Amino acid sequence: MNRAELADFLRRGRARLDPSDVGLAAGPRRRTPGLRREEVAQLAGMSADYYTRMEQSRGPRPSRQILTALARALRLTDDERDHLFHLAGEEPPRRGGASTHVNPGLLLVLDRLHDTPAMVSTDCGEVLAQNAMSRALSGDVSARPPRDRNMLRRFFLDPAARDLFPPEDVPAHARSHVASLRAVAASRPDDPEPATLVAELLASSEEFARLWDDHEVAVRRQSTKRFRHPLVGLLELDCEILLTETGHHHLILHTARPGTESYERLQLLRVVGLQDLTPSEAETP
Repeated sequence: MNRAELADFLRRGRARLDPSDVGLAAGPRRRTPGLRREEVAQLAGMSADYYTRMEQSRGPRPSRQILTALARALRLTDDERDHLFHLAGEEPPRRGGASTHVNPGLLLVLDRLHDTPAMVSTDCGEVLAQNAMSRALSGDVSARPPRDRNMLRRFFLDPAARDLFPPEDVPAHARSHVASLRAVAASRPDDPEPATLVAELLASSEEFARLWDDHEVAVRRQSTKRFRHPLVGLLELDCEILLTETGHHHLILHTARPGTESYERLQLLRVVGLQDLTPSEAETP
């Protein structure tokens, strides 16, 4: 691990970004250009102290999860991400398949959607990035342990994940998740990621196993979803799913039709929901 080079690379990556580049408010006048250390830490889901020690060449060797989070926070390209991993003494993630690295251009689009809940996920359901409105709507996924950042795993193995939806809508969500995962698994027969997830859910969830036996197949596309939010109440939102060139990453948008009660509640969420968002003080596991 080259601590000095890693620290310099992080400082330079932070200096080249403005708050507006990552969806943050500029705030008071800044003495120096770029993001503050605590802002990078917030975006990466780690403590400011941990990140500061990395920039000062005195931190511990970062985990692969930390490096992946930093690559997203600093909007690194694939080549820059690989360089970051090399400096930390790690092999970069393999290219091809469903990479967990999000293209900086896609993150820029995500950050510009100030009034629309939006997230980026893999086709297997792992949430890679959220904007502030998405965190206000469904919670901060980056604050969860890595295994809990997969929407399908959490839906079938964590009963609390279903509290987000009206009970009568849950069976339809379950069938949609299973049908989508079957389509992904069939399209990537040599990729262990979908196969591993399917095997885990078959072994751990009777409901998933029963639905899997139905052999329904459906690629996730536009739909209408209802969300139960503790602050603003029931929201009926149109869900649009945009695919990247490879199809392995999804940009998922939730919008409300103007003039509806859900539209007014979504605007209210933009005001009251974001006030509850505070930077995570815990390092990403």
